[in-house]
Amino acid sequence: MTKKHGSAKWQGGLKDGRGHVSTESGVLDDQPYGFNTRFEGKKGTNPEELVGAAHASCFSMALSMILEDYDLKADSIETKATVTLEEKDGGFTVTASHLEVEARIPNASQEQFNEAATTAKENCPISKLLTAEITMDAKLV
Repeated sequence: MTKKHGSAKWQGGLKDGRGHVSTESGVLDDQPYGFNTRFEGKKGTNPEELVGAAHASCFSMALSMILEDYDLKADSIETKATVTLEEKDGGFTVTASHLEVEARIPNASQEQFNEAATTAKENCPISKLLTAEITMDAKLV
């Protein structure tokens, strides 16, 4: 079993407050986040961006693993996960994560790629964590 952690500190109210987020590895160390970085495009991070990065990286690793079942190895897998946050029922809800994937995989057929990408989308641990709709555009180049 693997356990990893992230942490956040927050001070103040929702709109005038500010926070900092860190990861166990130290790759993120007291990075700023707040209402303005989440909703107003200010410099800093936000929870949806972090979930998107987690989903994209998890999917890419899962796809790499599944390709090995076809005796294939990717030259590159580039994944972008766009996480949608919507106001619903008086609150906010993450409603979707859309994966955009471009992969260079020597000797892969379109059918093998489509099967592997779909399996990765449905089974990577972060996909399983999310209850939002998860969609994908996958391109073998």
